[in-house]
Amino acid sequence: MKRGAGRNQLRIIGGAWRGRRLAFPPAAGLRPTPDRVRETLFNWLAPVIEGARCLDLFAGSGALGLEAASRGAARVVLVDRNRTVVAALREHATRLDAPGVEVVQADAFGFLQTSPTGQFDVVFLDPPFGEGLLAPCIEALDRGGWLAGGALVYLEAEAALGAPALPAGWELLRSRSAGGVGYHLARPG
Repeated sequence: MKRGAGRNQLRIIGGAWRGRRLAFPPAAGLRPTPDRVRETLFNWLAPVIEGARCLDLFAGSGALGLEAASRGAARVVLVDRNRTVVAALREHATRLDAPGVEVVQADAFGFLQTSPTGQFDVVFLDPPFGEGLLAPCIEALDRGGWLAGGALVYLEAEAALGAPALPAGWELLRSRSAGGVGYHLARPG
């Protein structure tokens, strides 16, 4: 984000809330998915996002989950452990009048250790960079019963890492990078 007025703000780029700007609190490791990357991702998801059940682990600014809700996802669960971030996400859901958006304060791994309250069609995994969280999250999702048949999992990490290692049976459908961000779409087997 640019310095100044746009700092700690994200813009919904499509759907019912297109153009809405939302402020998010400064927090260590919080890095919204860039607009250009989100545009590409939601072009990939266009055939499935309407009516989808989405899980946004490491929700942070809410850029991915709120974008999904704006584009017609039926249910979006935003998970983050930071109390200040969670309060901002709840405020956004209220301000946007988004009854299908649920905000959960929890550590992503702790959340994945609970019993699923339903399965998800789309999962967004965009953990803080440099902490090695992507692989263990993929494994927890794979064995936890969270994924509906035909689910899609979005994975974001440092571009220098390349495509992430996937569990047996998973298929990497798309893989790109923009600047320092590597982003990928996979289908679990």
